[in-house]
Amino acid sequence: MAIKALTLDTGGTILDWHGGISRAFAAAGARRGLEADWHEVTNEYRRRSMKGMVGQIHPEFNFDDVHRRVLDEVIAHYRLDALTAEDRDVIWRTWHALDAWPDFPAAQARLRRKYVVASLTLLTTSLVIDVSKKNGFDWDAIISCEMIGIYKTRPESYLKAAKWLQLDPSEIMMVACHNFDLNAARECGYKSAFVKRPAEWGPSGPPDPAPNPAHDLIVEDFTELATRLGA
Repeated sequence: MAIKALTLDTGGTILDWHGGISRAFAAAGARRGLEADWHEVTNEYRRRSMKGMVGQIHPEFNFDDVHRRVLDEVIAHYRLDALTAEDRDVIWRTWHALDAWPDFPAAQARLRRKYVVASLTLLTTSLVIDVSKKNGFDWDAIISCEMIGIYKTRPESYLKAAKWLQLDPSEIMMVACHNFDLNAARECGYKSAFVKRPAEWGPSGPPDPAPNPAHDLIVEDFTELATRLGA
């Protein structure tokens, strides 16, 4: 079947979380006279947060809650206890003010001329609304796993999104920079497109940089994706 919709991972695929959060940590640390490898601290924060959210079923918390709880864990782990409650709140709220990768906004507009374009994300609905307003994103739909109650990479999350879009999974292409997300979507019948994000994890590089060759498309950025899809 022809592709009618694109569902887009939003965290690392569209948003530069590492840049935003590492700068927030560094600024807070400078205020308190703390020194640390802020890139490492940020990546540990991300790893623990993802572990706390991926695959959850009807949790009593959302990703904002996980980000807040894990922030305290990471601060304790790296002995950064001089960071105040205000500092922590600023870091936590930075998630709602992240910048987009520069290739995305213009490419999104191109893609929407031909396809339904929806966010399919672990992030909270509120977070996606806030970053969309900041960066000028224009979605046909925001589908947060918070709405579904079952989180990627469980099959139910992809199948429910397809049902809500009133499309067969084979008519949808999942777009992400993570094999684990795309592989799970493929198992549900989706097409898959891997967008490379070599800077997602900062200087250390992504933990899973090599795309699965089985993906239907492998592209350098969203500009190339739009071109390859004829948008």
